[in-house]
Amino acid sequence: MEANGWSGLFTVAFRQSRNPMALVDEERRHVDVNGAFLRLTGYKREDLIGRPIWEFVVGGPLMNQEQWVATLATRRFTGEAAIICRDGRQVTIHWGAGTEIITGRRLVLFVALGSGSRRPPKSADHEGPDREPRPLSKREKEVVRLVALGYTGPEIAGELHISHDTVRTHVRNAMEKTGARSRAHLVAKVLGNGIALG
Repeated sequence: MEANGWSGLFTVAFRQSRNPMALVDEERRHVDVNGAFLRLTGYKREDLIGRPIWEFVVGGPLMNQEQWVATLATRRFTGEAAIICRDGRQVTIHWGAGTEIITGRRLVLFVALGSGSRRPPKSADHEGPDREPRPLSKREKEVVRLVALGYTGPEIAGELHISHDTVRTHVRNAMEKTGARSRAHLVAKVLGNGIALG
């Protein structure tokens, strides 16, 4: 499995992750979604492909066109949005996103890192000032990569042949180094800061 940094995670995670994911183009139209995204929202793939993401966001677009273009230039960003599911439910999703060039097109991968909160949506730049993260160890990066792919603590322990308590220690250390408040926030911060997870 090729998983060097964000590009490897981008390729592997979209196919295998239990985290809902949507791939959109520069016009913010759905290019593809994974099975976890379909299960979360209740939509069929054909309901989404080609349609703008803001049609499914409570209150419409989180950013105007100028803000979107500026955000794309950062390459990594995070935020929170309430989305409208097919049955009319509203689910708040904390997400991380990153841009990639694929077959000559600039695409954006949105990864849902946590859901279910009923708090009102926040814009991507509403998290307050972030301190500079300290470097993660090789093992911490391995653990965070598996967290991002949707693995549970016991599954990570089995994959890396370490104890579940050791997994918890690596996650706790990575959270402390990045200033993250939860596992979902840890993954968002790592993606948002472009930390290579190879």
